[in-house]
Amino acid sequence: MPATPRPTGFSALPASVELICVDPKRVHEIWPLVADLIHGAIRRTNLSHTADIETDTLHGDGLLWIAWDGAIKAAATTSLVRTDRDKICILTACAGADMKLWLPLLGRIEAYAKAEGCACVRIYGRRGWARVLDGYHTEHIILERPL
Repeated sequence: MPATPRPTGFSALPASVELICVDPKRVHEIWPLVADLIHGAIRRTNLSHTADIETDTLHGDGLLWIAWDGAIKAAATTSLVRTDRDKICILTACAGADMKLWLPLLGRIEAYAKAEGCACVRIYGRRGWARVLDGYHTEHIILERPL
């Protein structure tokens, strides 16, 4: 029996996941599709306010990144901040299913930060990130006592 011809560009492998930095002029179109992911990540850590991250991102003071393979697999937000010594890129929120698909894409955000003249990328998140991110270390901690 002859083989069935495959369409041009067909691959037996699953589509690869790519990282897309959403054009700040189009964030309003994408935000409703990722708001629950971003808000959930922010609420889990309680390190910032969902309205602040949303406002910064929607007004172009932060960037929205999506992991995409024909569908949104994950979403993240970043902002650039100048400290007294350096410019830094802060990953302010990140969430998505099947981390092994999109975690390798973090290198693209790191490359963006380097191109912008940042001295480092900082991640505001749960302690568990330290176990899965090569090259990242615990620099400071936040101690907290409930009152």
